[in-house]
Amino acid sequence: MIQKILVFLSGVIFGLGLTISSMTNPAKVIGFLDIFGSWDPSLGFVMGGAILISAPFLYFLKNKDHLVLATQINLPNKKNIDIYLVVGALLFGVGWGTVGFCPGPAISSIALLNPFALMFVASMIVGFYISQIVN
Repeated sequence: MIQKILVFLSGVIFGLGLTISSMTNPAKVIGFLDIFGSWDPSLGFVMGGAILISAPFLYFLKNKDHLVLATQINLPNKKNIDIYLVVGALLFGVGWGTVGFCPGPAISSIALLNPFALMFVASMIVGFYISQIVN
């Protein structure tokens, strides 16, 4: 039970971090991606801060036999680049750049009752099912 509570609290903290950093605001994300227009570099500092905090933990915990919140870490073991990876990356990038949402912030935006986030998450779920059929 304690493991489930810790996982829930981790998710809440992550969602709050996304909201506080304005990553749930599509206009802010599109402003960050608009490097040739009115570029807003502030989300770069958010990402840089996340890397500075998480990188040491990942480095020291990557070879541990025991984890606190999970029985194992499932990292991808696929090494080759295939058409599914390229098409998926293109769809993700075009979607992120077009609407300003990626999966985590979109799910966090549901708590704010953002109708665009609701449509995005519904579309994302449909995309998950389509990828299972195609793959």
